[in-house]
Amino acid sequence: MFIWLAELSASVPALNVFRYITFRTGAATATAMFFVFLFGPAIIASLRVRQGKGQPIRSDGPQSHLAKKGTPTMGGLMILSGLLVSALLWANLANAYVWVVLFVTLGFGAIGFYDDYLKVTKQSHKGFSGKLRLAIEGLIGLAACIVIVLVSRETLPPARELLATSVAIPFFKDLLIDLGWFFAAFGAVVIVGAGNAVNLTDGLDGLAIVPVMIAAATFGFIAYLVGNAIFANYLQLNFVQGVGELSVLCGALIGAGIGFLWFNAPPAQIFMGDTGSLALGGMLGAIAVATKHEIVLAIVGGLFVLEALSVIVQVASFKLTGKRVFKMAPIHHHFEQLGWTEPQVVIRFWIIAVVLALVGLSTLKLR
Repeated sequence: MFIWLAELSASVPALNVFRYITFRTGAATATAMFFVFLFGPAIIASLRVRQGKGQPIRSDGPQSHLAKKGTPTMGGLMILSGLLVSALLWANLANAYVWVVLFVTLGFGAIGFYDDYLKVTKQSHKGFSGKLRLAIEGLIGLAACIVIVLVSRETLPPARELLATSVAIPFFKDLLIDLGWFFAAFGAVVIVGAGNAVNLTDGLDGLAIVPVMIAAATFGFIAYLVGNAIFANYLQLNFVQGVGELSVLCGALIGAGIGFLWFNAPPAQIFMGDTGSLALGGMLGAIAVATKHEIVLAIVGGLFVLEALSVIVQVASFKLTGKRVFKMAPIHHHFEQLGWTEPQVVIRFWIIAVVLALVGLSTLKLR
């Protein structure tokens, strides 16, 4: 919204600063952060009253988690409200990519909210049908990817039109795999996979939100470079006109995440819940698809991939052999069962997320 002030720069030159993505990204970060700081306590108090017993705690989980009983969930509402307000104020609302990413974020957030609602009201770990949830997520992801392809084709020259439906391979300058319209299905899998991987990671105080912010910072940087013709050409990246604006959304996510972490730091006053984890994971997936860095997301978000794989391996092993590979899945609970304290697991996983982000960033130059 504020970008429109730049149109008055002829009369007031200082307003030209609103044209710059870097300025608006910083402003979006600050706006979202202070919004959550300001309204967070009221949101937590309201959720505590409405939810009563809070999020149900698994009796078969680590015994230390039983002390968290009564903590309200749906903290993702704090993040999403701060993110949305900030995005509407600072992003270029004429940019189609902004609306596609917000559509995925809010769509996945609505699914997570309904799931959290069922868990709280029924005091059960079972939300609504997993297959139905995945189906709805898939439809949202598919719709978003179709729009991304159409928008990309409008801005690409005829000689580069195949980029819209191609997957770029990291570490190679011009290696593209054209999937045709199957790219939309591939992109939907990326978005759904990212949403659910972050969802599985959200099991300890502060465990999910910091790696999400690290990934958002990384993809904010990637989006800025990919959306800038000069930088993209210098680094031999695939230039995608318009995706630089997604840096502003990443900034808003980081700011809202910082605000949420203030209340989610152990002992947590509120849990993120599926409302936040599904939405933020889906948002990262949509940004990765729009910037043509889907494979890089698997590197930068490698921690989320590891968490998801640990559940898949555990379930498959138990069904096929009757034996468990891990003491408990997702894998962060496995390390708790090995004797690691919750802060040890959380901080060490943060370190892993930083290292993986650096590896992901290296793909921009090592070609």
